[in-house]
Amino acid sequence: MRALILLLFLTVASTLSAQTYMLQSPDGKICVDIDLTDRLSYTISYKDRPIINPSPLGFEFQDEPPMYKGFTLLNSPQTTREQDSWTPVVKNKHSHIDMHWNEIQLNLVEKDGEQRRMDLSFRVYDQGVAFRYQLYSSSKIGNRTISREMTGFSVADQAQAWAASYKPRYTSSQESEFNKVPLAAFNKETLAGLPLLVEVDKENYLAITEAHIANYPGFYIGRESDVNGQALLSTKLSPLPGEKENGSKARFFDKIQTPWRVLMIGDNPGKFIESEIVQSLNPACAIKDPSWIKPGLCAWDHWWSGEVKMEDAVIKEYIDFASAQGWPYMLIDWQWYGPFNQAQADITKAAPQINMPEILNYAKQKNVRLWLWLYSTDANRNNAYEKAFELYERWGIAGVKIDFMDRDDQEMVNWYHKVIKKAAEHRLMINFHGAYKPDGIERTYPNMMTREGVLGEEYAKFSDRIRPAHNVTLPFTRMLAGPMDYTPGGFLNVTPAQFKNQSPTLMMNTRCAELAKFVIYESPLTVFCDHPKHVLGQPGSDFLQVVPTVWDDIHFVDGYPGEFIVMAKRSATNWFIGAMTNDVARKVKVPTSFLPPGRYILEYWRDANDAATNPTKLEKKNVSFEAGNVIKIQMVSGGGYAAIIRPQ
Repeated sequence: MRALILLLFLTVASTLSAQTYMLQSPDGKICVDIDLTDRLSYTISYKDRPIINPSPLGFEFQDEPPMYKGFTLLNSPQTTREQDSWTPVVKNKHSHIDMHWNEIQLNLVEKDGEQRRMDLSFRVYDQGVAFRYQLYSSSKIGNRTISREMTGFSVADQAQAWAASYKPRYTSSQESEFNKVPLAAFNKETLAGLPLLVEVDKENYLAITEAHIANYPGFYIGRESDVNGQALLSTKLSPLPGEKENGSKARFFDKIQTPWRVLMIGDNPGKFIESEIVQSLNPACAIKDPSWIKPGLCAWDHWWSGEVKMEDAVIKEYIDFASAQGWPYMLIDWQWYGPFNQAQADITKAAPQINMPEILNYAKQKNVRLWLWLYSTDANRNNAYEKAFELYERWGIAGVKIDFMDRDDQEMVNWYHKVIKKAAEHRLMINFHGAYKPDGIERTYPNMMTREGVLGEEYAKFSDRIRPAHNVTLPFTRMLAGPMDYTPGGFLNVTPAQFKNQSPTLMMNTRCAELAKFVIYESPLTVFCDHPKHVLGQPGSDFLQVVPTVWDDIHFVDGYPGEFIVMAKRSATNWFIGAMTNDVARKVKVPTSFLPPGRYILEYWRDANDAATNPTKLEKKNVSFEAGNVIKIQMVSGGGYAAIIRPQ
């Protein structure tokens, strides 16, 4: 019935040149209304309940009037039913992806003045809404400069949000906790990172992020004002270098397309983890033959795992570690080319104490490929990365980890694209650290394997911020944007009372919680943080020899941000279970209705009875069960659970 009403509505709108347009999701649960009558605005409802109240759209510019009202249409907008079916090169979540949506495009032009043009496209999926703008040149010859994007998100003031605060700087590594705060606490000074998860109420959730960022700055969330008990969240664009909050955000000469503004919508925030919206809003794979792109686990000779030295013997020790665990990669971190972030730094020459030909040959004998760390300024100086990437390809290097960009303005976004494309030309994979959040570019350039932009495990080295509650918040927040290089693997597990900053680094959760991260956290290249001597032969190391880093299917089982999470992920015919809890001991039941009928072997690693006081302790067992039976999980404070389900 609603579909018929929609069809009649659009017919009337076309006939009478109406100024309001409605668009629904394929299942009819999400509805978007776009209003041109006075000022440009949109509204979103879910199951007939307002989720986004009337919210502004438009732009402000330097040296020209704003664009947000007084439009007429150049086209007769029609709703189209669209679909996209594709197989990802790197299977972050699913081996095959089918997306269905309804779409409308409004080609707008100002009635008066300079009659500037703006296109506005909306897509509505069963899982959420995406929209973006396209701007064109004006009568003045030369660059136009965006000073503000006026996109707003009007949400009930009593709503709660899990927000990463970057106040007052746009230049950061985007490494912060996502703390639960009321929207009422947001103000004009707020600078909240994305994704922003919002609990409108216990039955309605919203997550705001963006997709396909190209030639445009990243955006953050602020707050403008209250309107009838609604919090008007605002878009804050990262300024160009040297510009202030009210300065230049983006420049363009001919035309410019914004990223997709993405709103995941549903009744359970855990289902957002399964969503493929962000990646699907990017163009198809641009690499003609991506067969060289291989995911996997990676050993890491980093300061995190102890007082390691940058010398041949240490590198070989970590190559041996990767080989013993059956991992395909080992990452050689900072100082491999000597002092970094200096004018004389040369990313094509190993430091004097490193015999690179010998290291390359040793790794090849061990069937391990190498990654190399680069400081971003050293890579960028005189476009050094171009020559270096050509050399690394000849060396047989698998990929590069580039660090300390700490920006997401228009210029930096464009730099990311240049580096990713050049790396693909030389069959190199990429891991960005000191990075902005993912935007789904891994669909177009699947050599973009993972990136940081997360408060990850390295912080346990010098702070007490890596707490169990944080670990079970990340999947519902940061991970919604895409892969995150959290660098799990700390095997020196202690209680909060035992924790202290030291070398080697301690971890404030149980060994089983640490194992669960390898199932729950999304990262096709998963970099393992700890030292070989802490892991080899230790309880749980066997699980890390078999756990994949990519998946054919994923299933959110249960959980709530900051409290606990249970995920099931499939690789071929095997299912892996990962569960973690905050500082509250917890019992969880896992229905196995996702399994095909039959009998299975459950091999599990669970917290030992005394794991609350001895967090390294775990119990490993194998049991047989029938599909449809319930798996019972018991976790201590800061605990976890990992399992493999294999057909019997």
